[in-house]
Amino acid sequence: MADDTALTSSERLESALRRVAPGTKLREAIDNILRARTGALIVFAEEDKVAPLISGGVDIDVSMTPMMLYELAKLDGAILLNFEGSRIIHANVQLMPDASIPSSETGTRHRTAERVAIQLDTLVVSISASRDVVSLYVGNTRHFMEEIRVILTKANQALQALEKYKSRLSQVSTSLSALEFENAVTLHDVLLVLQRSEMVLLIADEIERFIVELGAEGRLIRLQLEELMMDVREDRQAVLMDYLPVFSAYAVQVACASLARLESEELLSLTRVAEILGYDSGINPSEVHLSPRGYRMLRKIPRLPRVVIENLVANFGSLEEALSASLAELESVDGVGPSRARDIKEGFMRLRELNLMERYG
Repeated sequence: MADDTALTSSERLESALRRVAPGTKLREAIDNILRARTGALIVFAEEDKVAPLISGGVDIDVSMTPMMLYELAKLDGAILLNFEGSRIIHANVQLMPDASIPSSETGTRHRTAERVAIQLDTLVVSISASRDVVSLYVGNTRHFMEEIRVILTKANQALQALEKYKSRLSQVSTSLSALEFENAVTLHDVLLVLQRSEMVLLIADEIERFIVELGAEGRLIRLQLEELMMDVREDRQAVLMDYLPVFSAYAVQVACASLARLESEELLSLTRVAEILGYDSGINPSEVHLSPRGYRMLRKIPRLPRVVIENLVANFGSLEEALSASLAELESVDGVGPSRARDIKEGFMRLRELNLMERYG
């Protein structure tokens, strides 16, 4: 594993959690140390980086195995692994980090771990001998590892919340589709879909973190998450492609990134979402009527390649024009032809009936 200092704090913590997740050799060793109540201080860093902080100890340089790490934890000093965690370099060493580095920890082992992690900007695992607590220090970030049953409970609660938010997203998405066929879309309808999409994605990201911590124990949670999140990101992108005032692939990418950065409180403001799309903050979203370009609806038609969708949008300019196009007009678009033209016409009819039925019953 390469040095991860270029990653964000959140990404680095996630990388660290993957290394110690259930099913890994490191987690097996940590669990054994916890059961034995011996405690441990494990540092992940290359030899040249950690050498100035070492005093005493034993040079080992052997492959890391759960049993070897467990046995070495019975000694009083710290254990040093290479950055990837594949080899044990030193054992029973005394670490002497810079004492001027501020630490909020009270215990000697945890205070040393925090300072070493900050000074070396690396991962340090501290296992308490008396409290059954495992703490991860990644640079300036500290994370307490919870028991699997606790994480599973939180993950299942988050899944229940995701189901409710996904149901609401499906409702506003169906409403938007029906309005598109009626050419009666307002900016308010679009903002509702994007707002609900981001709320769903926010919860999904939280569940992803739980899955990382669960490791091999999180397979069932991942399957449920994948089922619930099917096409959510793709649909959000299609909405942006249809309704951004100035459309380009780069504009869609920027809008997706900006929406993802919104805090929970900001997501509650449709005005804030509208600003990200490029609309003036002073407008009334319910009074702004919009016409979709057609990307979102065309991608719902089976077996329609992306390049053909792009050709159709480029040719007709809007969903309304594509809906009213004759078979001959559809056939004339590059990549369509007679057979695909009929599929598009029939696809539009099925989607219209389905969405109107779902909305009005």
